Amino acid sequence: MTVTYTFDVYSSLDGFASYDNADWGPYWGKQGPEFLERRVALYGEAQRMVFGANTFRQLMEMIGPSKVASLDPELERMRSMPATVLSATLDGSLDWPDATVATGDAVELIARLKEESDVPLRSHGSLSLNRALMAAGLVDRVQVTVFPVIAGQTGVEPVFEDAADFDLELLESRTFDNRTQELTYCPALHGDVTRK
Repeated sequence: MTVTYTFDVYSSLDGFASYDNADWGPYWGKQGPEFLERRVALYGEAQRMVFGANTFRQLMEMIGPSKVASLDPELERMRSMPATVLSATLDGSLDWPDATVATGDAVELIARLKEESDVPLRSHGSLSLNRALMAAGLVDRVQVTVFPVIAGQTGVEPVFEDAADFDLELLESRTFDNRTQELTYCPALHGDVTRK
């Protein structure tokens, strides 16, 4: 049986995954108690995290062992989950409680992991990896958390830059703290009548 793969990403209203200006603060400075409670709950569910090498390196800088004591509950839970890191450059000695490195073709690796895993898969960030997996039809859910900011001058990493064209079916929408939107979609390549 194939498990569900969720591409989980944060975005500004204008589509940027991050920013090049520290004065925004974490979560673009828009985190509130409802949003943080939701994120802790999401990582309370049994699942396996999937990361690309660059995102994993960034996470290690943010939530590596030297920072564990200062983590917010969401990141602490993320760090405690089993993880698969797709990389040709990282070695197997990761300083993450339950992470393994997988090398090879990402599409083949994730297709096999979806078949073999006994828990759903979730990937936070890892933009280029997830765009490739979407194009291959391996992403079952795209969960975009849209923060109420426009980062036209400081935004970096457009979430869907150079992505294929997709039709999206809205499965769920939530609003947190009267400002932040979580939108969950089922993606299908535009024109693909076999996947609905």
